[in-house]
Amino acid sequence: MKLLQLLAIQMSEKKKKSDPEEKPQPAPTPENGNGHAHVEVEPVAAEEIVHRPFVPGNIEQALHRRVDRNFLDYASYVIRDRAIPNLADGLKPVQRRILWALHETDDGRFMKVANIVGESMKYHPHGDASIGDALVVLANKRYVIERQGNYGNIFTGDPAAAPRYIECRLTELARKEIFNDELTEFVPSYDGRKREPVSLPCKLPLLLMLGTEGIAVGMSARILPHNFIELLQAQIAILKKESFKCLPDFQTGGLMDAREYADGKGSIKVRAKIKEKDENTVVIKEIPPTTTTESLIASIEDASHKGKIKVKSVNDFTSENVEIEVKAPSGVSAQQLIDALFAFTDCEVSITSRITVIRDNRPVELTVSEVLRANTEQLVDLMKRELELKEKQLLEELHARTLERIFIEERIYKKIELCKTNETVMAAVHEGLKPFRKELARDVTDADVERLLQVRIRRISLFDINKHREETEQIKADLGETRKHLKQLTKYVINHIEALIAKYAEEYPRLTKSSRYDEVDAKEVAFKSFKVAYDRESGYVGYKVSGEEFRVECTKFDKLLMVFKDGHFKVVELQEKMFVGPDVFYCGLPERDRVFTLVYTNRDATYIKRFTFGGTILNRDYNCIPEKSRILFFEPDTPKEIFIRYKAAPHQKISQQTCNPSEVDVKSPKTLGRQLSIKEVAAVNSKPPRGWDAEAPTTKLQFM
Repeated sequence: MKLLQLLAIQMSEKKKKSDPEEKPQPAPTPENGNGHAHVEVEPVAAEEIVHRPFVPGNIEQALHRRVDRNFLDYASYVIRDRAIPNLADGLKPVQRRILWALHETDDGRFMKVANIVGESMKYHPHGDASIGDALVVLANKRYVIERQGNYGNIFTGDPAAAPRYIECRLTELARKEIFNDELTEFVPSYDGRKREPVSLPCKLPLLLMLGTEGIAVGMSARILPHNFIELLQAQIAILKKESFKCLPDFQTGGLMDAREYADGKGSIKVRAKIKEKDENTVVIKEIPPTTTTESLIASIEDASHKGKIKVKSVNDFTSENVEIEVKAPSGVSAQQLIDALFAFTDCEVSITSRITVIRDNRPVELTVSEVLRANTEQLVDLMKRELELKEKQLLEELHARTLERIFIEERIYKKIELCKTNETVMAAVHEGLKPFRKELARDVTDADVERLLQVRIRRISLFDINKHREETEQIKADLGETRKHLKQLTKYVINHIEALIAKYAEEYPRLTKSSRYDEVDAKEVAFKSFKVAYDRESGYVGYKVSGEEFRVECTKFDKLLMVFKDGHFKVVELQEKMFVGPDVFYCGLPERDRVFTLVYTNRDATYIKRFTFGGTILNRDYNCIPEKSRILFFEPDTPKEIFIRYKAAPHQKISQQTCNPSEVDVKSPKTLGRQLSIKEVAAVNSKPPRGWDAEAPTTKLQFM
């Protein structure tokens, strides 16, 4: 301690000697509460602040230019290179790079997904997690990547195993229909070390097959997947200049209502497929897209907690197929539960479609028809280029084989024995081939001569002229067939598509049922059918009435047409039990254009008429016969013949007659009809009624 004090004294003395004119020390500043001096800010002259209003169109400042340019670059990058698929091959950049990495490493065997992710990172400037997730999604769509291992479950939403535990490879469909290195345009990868394709020469309508979603800057895309086979059939229709229509198809199945889906624009509604197990239990067998069994059960539980539906229990037995069992409490029928599930849970979803794609480096919005026509034009162009390339290769092969035959048969190789330099050897071969120029497809080049000079002596000695001619003839036949296909290009493309349909039709069936295919089945599953009956003794009608008359199957959303004995009729809602009285003459489904035949009587005469009910207002009474009349006969459609039996009367010669109702014109329910007779009628029927005498004289009524 003493040593330190001495050193401090010496240093202070040296400082005084070096600075003889001691400057005056400033006054000590007051200390703050922590024992430290306060810091005083040096006073600075205030400058006047100029406020410049922000003008969006004014980009004179460097910061404005940078922000403007950087935002445009970012937006363009996200739109073209991240979120929106390309029309040419239907792929986003990450998907294209994954498939290209698979193609580059493809040897027919399965490879670890982790290795493919690593290969894809040579082309894709982003992390391995995003590439792995994109590969799993692409593989689960079945068409282009074959899976091995745990790739998760699209029904339950379970994730896939880690990339090091699962394997994949290209499908046969992808190998044959997506890749062709000789027709692929390349650009340098992001770091310049590799070449990657601008787009793949895809011969499939991959954009509509796979479907995709993407959110970019200022725009989004939601392209619904469609059925592969139906897309191929639509392409054939395009080539044949016929009309076509394509509807979405989802891997999860379900029941689809596509009335608001207009060629890729608008929306569709998809319902779960629900079957009734017993009076209080239903089973969900298929779920709508955008949902999983977990999210569907969560929506059911949420609706139950909010009091929208009444559920006793929900059990999930899903494995390879969806099976969710929902039980209703006592007092709630299975049909009521089904209706509530559709109304208040994710058992019914609405999906909006918006086809936004990159075409010629610009985002455009298209329809399904426009996309398919563009894909078909590309297919024709690619197959034409393949045929032209094949023709060129066959011509080169034919040229090479012809040169080889002439070189060996004419022993031109003998002429080079005395040549001492390469130039003289080349000249000797060129000179020896000149007399045979007419046999060749083109002029002989130095490359052709180099190839001839590489022919081994052993091959020359074992040359089989007959085998060579057979091979040459086969090449000529292939060349002729190729040229024939080029002349009949459309037919060739149609045959190619038909071959794909024949091969893959069973592998890729339609999974989502549409009303245009099976409307009745869809209604039976979605709304459940009811058996309506009428009990004349009790006077009740409904689907919970155990009667024997007018039994008809209908859905909960159908209406009932009721025709009564006094001639009034009305259309009513379907109910469990409804009292209508004992005088119902007909009960059935209302059909606007269905023809009905009716015979009625009043005090003066009996009439017959045919009519259609047309449109009606619910629960409103209408009359189909005049007042103070009653119906004697009522039947849907037009019977072949009507039998009329009269009551016995004095001096009556004819007691029974027949008539052909088809001779009566079809009119409205208010029409009076055609007069049958002024006699009092005992019975009228489309079959001989009780008391009909086959031996008695019978006449046939004629309507003038």
